[in-house]
Amino acid sequence: MTRSLLVLGAISLAALIFALAIGSVNIAPSELWKVIQGEGSALHRTLLLDLRLPRTLAAFATGGLLAVAGALMQVLLRNPLADPYVLGLSGGAAVGALLAMLTGMGAFVISGSAFAGAMLAMVLVFGLAHGTGSWTASRLLLTGVVVAAGWGAVITLMLAVTPSYKLPGMLYWLMGDVSYARTPWPALVVLIFAIAVILPLARNLNVLARGPMQAAALGVSVRPLEWTIYVLASLLTATAVTTAGSIGFVGLIVPHMLRLVLGNDQRIILPASALAGGTLLVLADTLARTVIAPEQLPVGVITALLGVPTFLYLLHRSR
Repeated sequence: MTRSLLVLGAISLAALIFALAIGSVNIAPSELWKVIQGEGSALHRTLLLDLRLPRTLAAFATGGLLAVAGALMQVLLRNPLADPYVLGLSGGAAVGALLAMLTGMGAFVISGSAFAGAMLAMVLVFGLAHGTGSWTASRLLLTGVVVAAGWGAVITLMLAVTPSYKLPGMLYWLMGDVSYARTPWPALVVLIFAIAVILPLARNLNVLARGPMQAAALGVSVRPLEWTIYVLASLLTATAVTTAGSIGFVGLIVPHMLRLVLGNDQRIILPASALAGGTLLVLADTLARTVIAPEQLPVGVITALLGVPTFLYLLHRSR
């Protein structure tokens, strides 16, 4: 367990250093070290501290948030195809963000509207799935899929009536783009908080993954645990979408890959998901901003191009 996490931590650190060094102006490791010590040229300090470091940390935090949320959703719904967006949270966030863009609001209001939209989607899905009685995993999943389809229709309508000069920014947000991240610190704080909260519950999550009846028979308080997972996964997803838009496949692919390599122990999978998800998105963002430099691609395009063949390979392996 410790060895696997140490290896992933070393890979994450290497990816962060690589992302800081590569760009329109490549920076040698010696120059990186000088900037860390407070020395180096003014150009290198500006590139690293004001531009690349915040964006790289935002990418790492967003990837970690999505991967951990995906792992939690797969346990909650007991469905290996579940991802952070399956319950319509990204749709609610997108509607909130696009409304703010349509009315000409600033970046801070756009982020706040996206978070509010995601929270509204969480409450809506949970309320509809709960109804007048208790909810089940299948009922929650079906409700989330229907609500997500409704959000998708609203998004399409908004894009259809939006003036053409506002469409590029909206489409980039919908595809996911770390360059919109204003600061990485809220996302990093939420990621650390979530890991600290969920790790003590990892043993119970292992039991819950085998089914609620077996978990209840073994003394697990199933309903409070499921509520905790749902609220926490929703918070992680909302924070990720607020930070960088709707970036797909990270929350679906990373937990699958880790289970193939590390097994299904949530005590390992959850922190490993944070490290591996962050590493994946850092590398994808580095590729997005360098492959056709000086132009940049939305990082969501890169994750989709990497995620589709990877997911098909995983499906083939699971057969």
